[in-house]
Amino acid sequence: MAAAFARKLAPAGLEIVCAGDISQDPHPMAGRVMLEAGENLDSSGVKDIKRIQYQPFDVVVTLCNQANEICPTFPGSPARIHWPLPDPSKADPDRGAVHDAFKIVRDEIRQRVESLFQHGFLRALEQLRRTLGSILDNLTDGVLAHDFERRIFFFNQAAQKITGFDFSEVVGRDCHDVFQPRFCGGNCSFCEYPGNPADSKLRYLRTFINKNGERRDLEMSVVTIKTPQNEQTGALVIFRDVTELVHLRNRLESSRGFCGMVGRHASMQEVYDSIRELADVNLPILIQGESGTGKEMVATALHQLSRRCAGPFVPVNCGALPEGTLESELFGHVKGAFTGAIHDRKGRFALAEGGTIFLDEIGEITPATQVKLLRVIQEKTFMPVGGEKNVRADVRVLCATNRDLKLLTRQGRFRTDLYYRLAVMPLHLPPLRDRGNDVALLADFFLDKYSSDTGKSVKEIAPDALLLLMHYNWPGNVRELSNAIQYAMVKCRTETLEPEHLPPEIREYSLKAVASRAGRPPKLDLETVRDALHTTGGNRAEASRLLGVSRTTLYRFLENHEVSQNTDV
Repeated sequence: MAAAFARKLAPAGLEIVCAGDISQDPHPMAGRVMLEAGENLDSSGVKDIKRIQYQPFDVVVTLCNQANEICPTFPGSPARIHWPLPDPSKADPDRGAVHDAFKIVRDEIRQRVESLFQHGFLRALEQLRRTLGSILDNLTDGVLAHDFERRIFFFNQAAQKITGFDFSEVVGRDCHDVFQPRFCGGNCSFCEYPGNPADSKLRYLRTFINKNGERRDLEMSVVTIKTPQNEQTGALVIFRDVTELVHLRNRLESSRGFCGMVGRHASMQEVYDSIRELADVNLPILIQGESGTGKEMVATALHQLSRRCAGPFVPVNCGALPEGTLESELFGHVKGAFTGAIHDRKGRFALAEGGTIFLDEIGEITPATQVKLLRVIQEKTFMPVGGEKNVRADVRVLCATNRDLKLLTRQGRFRTDLYYRLAVMPLHLPPLRDRGNDVALLADFFLDKYSSDTGKSVKEIAPDALLLLMHYNWPGNVRELSNAIQYAMVKCRTETLEPEHLPPEIREYSLKAVASRAGRPPKLDLETVRDALHTTGGNRAEASRLLGVSRTTLYRFLENHEVSQNTDV
């Protein structure tokens, strides 16, 4: 009835689509009352509502009282009008009563259709939809909306630009099928549909790989869509691309350090970039570096920045555990496996389930343990000592060593197949002696860090003492520097840490080094000079002392390399 009146009264060029449950034929009385009004009721053009659910419409009019249950959410979220009319077929069975009921409904429908077309309502609704659509499409934030079954029905221009997906590629599809992994990162309450949608989640960061394979950082908000009756019908996801902002923030943090690691030398910046790249790579990572360079801090950062950050981080020092107990420590044991095994005991791999295990000093493990570790990495299973069944291991493996594993493989002391499994993603930490002015930066950091522990109010390091620290070779790397600053702070009785407060080996080494270089000024490079000028606030005189050269040598270097720096000489 409504479609018949609409086609007669609609302005030229307006397309009318009639849809419903085509499994049921129209009531005979409906055709009769329409003929009485001079209209022909043609049901041949009625479409199955399931076949038009992905078509775009400007206005949707529903008449059935069960429309909320059977009418889909159309793409673009068009304006929706509901006319709750009584079902005339349920009138009193008396023939006259049914006839009168159909006439009443017919006249009511005609009146409403006339009002829709002749009093400007349709034009107002169309204008409202176009205005709202224009606003949403011109937002710089991406907007995605899906219904209760996760079928996407709204995807604005910004969403298409950020994700690389076109509207036609996503509309009507389950968002889990379109985006792999889940676009919301698992934070949408509809992720486990059918389920019970819960609270919204606002403003959280999510790393997303777009259609072109580019890694983007998104700030997202997921809001539950509700009807006027407070019924949940879907989810609205609002997101913005903050990749550049995150990058700038990371660079700002990296001006001194990153995830607790202190250093701004170029070699450390490369380490920070590698950590960000590898954070979500679910492969074994081998962290290499001399003792004291901070390998466990790198492993901790890899875990904290990964998707497994909510899971446990279990560090294991393989070199500190006795050879006979290492296998049990890693894989656990069952009751009676050996003397003293009076009950089942979980190993470190079981404790790290869903998280990360960090195997430090991996070069110290025995050949038998190497075989078991290889099985864990390849098959994702392990067997407890004395056990009979394999246990599934959902664990990310990080390893570290200060030894040359490749040399150990040539010597037959480390399995070649295990080495290549671990060394898929190697990450090398530079020694402190190759990090230029990071020594001064770390010394200041430790001075602040240990002020409360030592009970001393040491506020600065004298230039001569800093020069000794810069010239030292640091075989123990950052750990040795940390110990040296603690030692000096205990010895210091003033607010300035002087050379005599430093450990004897540092003073003696520096004196020998200076003597051996007599007559040979140290080589300068741009990065070291810039770091020295930055540390001294641009004071070239102090920078020259810090670098162990004369002011004339430093001035000549600056002129030759055209380095501009504010000075206070």
